Amino acid sequence: MPKAKKKSEPRPSSPSRSATSAMQGKRLRRTSTLPGDMTEAEYLARILRVNHAGEFGAKQIYAGQLAVLGNSDVGDTLRHMAEQEEVHLEYFAGELARRRIRPTAMHPIWRVLGFALGAGTAMLGKEAAMACTVAVEEVIDAHYEDQLHKLPAHENDLKKKIKKFQAEELEHRDIGIDHGAERAPAYELLYRAISTGCKAAIWISKRL
Repeated sequence: MPKAKKKSEPRPSSPSRSATSAMQGKRLRRTSTLPGDMTEAEYLARILRVNHAGEFGAKQIYAGQLAVLGNSDVGDTLRHMAEQEEVHLEYFAGELARRRIRPTAMHPIWRVLGFALGAGTAMLGKEAAMACTVAVEEVIDAHYEDQLHKLPAHENDLKKKIKKFQAEELEHRDIGIDHGAERAPAYELLYRAISTGCKAAIWISKRL
């Protein structure tokens, strides 16, 4: 059974993970010479596109949850998290515009699916809504952690923003745990399904 990590702490990097990330970082900084290699610009476009898509999806999830639970005892908590996701979204939207990077072509689909996921889990009860938060935020935490290892050193401002957003996503994960996420009906199944869906959405948004 997947266990949500209790309370946010700095994520330690294993030697093998750090070594792998370092090699991948060098690969990104060199001129692309082999099929499948990405230039630095291509890598940055990919991560900014997927980060924007992820924060847009999060906004839609909270919109769906608030449509169902906005007047409940967790309404203010959901609004707090939604407001932070809005700030994240605005930042990445600004970066896309500044760097002239197109958003994912999946934007209209993520709008519908995100809202449906939020509303659907909320209809199962506030614990299920919080289980959704835990599953989503743990995927995003790992996603941002990977980026922090691979981003070029000169992208210091972008790294700082991602670190800040990562800390807030972990705060959301902790809120979900504190509000009974693990007491949701069929928590294990729900957690795994949402985690898998998020990972698939990340993979697709990087490429389309």
